[in-house]
Amino acid sequence: MDVDRATHTTTTPLADDASTPTAEAVPMDALVIQGGRKLTGRVEVSGAKNAALPVMAATLLAPGVHTLRNVPLLSDTRTMSRVLEQLGARVEFRGHACKIDTSGVRSVEAPYDLVRTMRASVYVLGPLLARFGAARVSLPGGCAWGPRPVNLHIEGLNAMNAGLEIEHGYIVGKDVRLQGAEYGFQTVSVGATAQLMMAATLAEGRTVLDNVAIEPDITALGEVLAGCGARIEGLGTRRLTIDGVRELKPIDTTIIPDRIEAATFLAAAAITGGSITVERCNAAHVAATMHVLELAGAEVLPGNGEIAISGPTLASAVNVTTAPFPGFPTDMQAQMMALCAVADGTSVITDTIYLDRFTHVPELTRLGAQIELKGNVAIVTGVERLQGAPVMATDIRASAALVLAALVAEGETRISRIYHLDRGYEGLAEKLVKLGAGVERVQE
Repeated sequence: MDVDRATHTTTTPLADDASTPTAEAVPMDALVIQGGRKLTGRVEVSGAKNAALPVMAATLLAPGVHTLRNVPLLSDTRTMSRVLEQLGARVEFRGHACKIDTSGVRSVEAPYDLVRTMRASVYVLGPLLARFGAARVSLPGGCAWGPRPVNLHIEGLNAMNAGLEIEHGYIVGKDVRLQGAEYGFQTVSVGATAQLMMAATLAEGRTVLDNVAIEPDITALGEVLAGCGARIEGLGTRRLTIDGVRELKPIDTTIIPDRIEAATFLAAAAITGGSITVERCNAAHVAATMHVLELAGAEVLPGNGEIAISGPTLASAVNVTTAPFPGFPTDMQAQMMALCAVADGTSVITDTIYLDRFTHVPELTRLGAQIELKGNVAIVTGVERLQGAPVMATDIRASAALVLAALVAEGETRISRIYHLDRGYEGLAEKLVKLGAGVERVQE
């Protein structure tokens, strides 16, 4: 669907423009890991996936050439690139620098074939409504665990006069003129906070958002938008005030380090009893994870842009409850469960964010972990050793948990369906090999 900005009417695209590209074929690779090696050395953290994706979508708000640096080279960032290209943008990667020219965007339709492969594609909804007054965005897909509805995105935008409806699996807005509004989130939502922030920048009047997410990715997005001319107050707090402006200028920004990748490497050092330094990271962004690892017996020393960690000979059991930032992140729940599986004693892990995010449990038990699942609570009794076995990845963080467990399992572990890892971790296998791990990527 193409749109005329001046009249907010839709026009039928030409036949060549109407074709929908299919999603990239999924590579069926596996990781073969030989366990029992302590990690040592230094490792650099890539740019944050969860910061890059909304910033890429935000380029739609301002026509022109945008420059994004430190963009992680992941299947998810490639998918977002294709979504933007489908809308008419031109995207060019040179290493980790990404140039996005949104001056030629005319279409407002993000098709099912692309959006179903990645939930974050729905981020284009707010920017399209704000800039063009129309959007037709497929309901999202993504990881295969549990329902994660976009109702907060829709409710919040409708509070801003979007008038969105669901038609044949698409979120549709027509002849929209966004108005400032007051909206309070019933539950903290990172995605919906980013969505409404972007939409509010070009809405008429003032928007006040209460109970917003304060994850570093959200604060980074707000700072980027402010640098483009948006008027935002309250970044880093639970209340945002956004005064709409008539236009924004193109973005030139650097994506922040990935705090979940940094935390995953810290956990990898702890579980193997190794000593590593994680470079290009922000210790304040991983404070909750560092605290839990210290309780487990690791020595953690944050420095200027890096964190040194020495793992314990035998980790101590810890109790973990996930919470919105600055609490312990749900995106580290699975990795911490792998550590607890070989800790001394019984750990209790409670996920209060996603109540059914436990697809990694049966795969960890295949490696010998003793885990009892009761609703959103996992009771993990540490064992003396894990044993290598064939396992299957089910989502991004579950994949990382299996990698961590495999690093200490006796013998060989083969992890299938690692395309999930490719969505969230750039060059994980190569980085682990440089730290001394026995990891090989093979074709299934």
